[in-house]
Amino acid sequence: MAIEWTQDLATGINWQDNQHKELFVKINSLIEAMKTGKGKEEIVKLFKFLDDYTVFHFGNEQKAMEKFNYNDYSSHKSQHQKFISNLSDLKKQLETAVVPVAVVIKAQSMVVDWLKNHISKVDKVLGAFLRTKT
Repeated sequence: MAIEWTQDLATGINWQDNQHKELFVKINSLIEAMKTGKGKEEIVKLFKFLDDYTVFHFGNEQKAMEKFNYNDYSSHKSQHQKFISNLSDLKKQLETAVVPVAVVIKAQSMVVDWLKNHISKVDKVLGAFLRTKT
């Protein structure tokens, strides 16, 4: 079942929301590929995307937090670092997996959890803060 971007996930910061929407598109591609038995191929694409995305998107958020002296910067950055670490672990697991579908399911779960918890809670707070600064 695809996950849907809804307005209640919006932070009100256009660049941040647009980048989050892009993540939704990518995870939905994985979900669709899993339905047709092509999850392993799509997970490789998702991991490549996430490698780039984490550098670009997390970098943008962290620069904004530093620029405006965001009081929860350390905690927010720590969550980014944990996501990157978990992503690295999943990539290693995929390389050695006897049953790659298990890694694909773990990756989907991790990203969906990120979407539900980080974006809808942590990034919304950051967005509200950034809206007061711009």
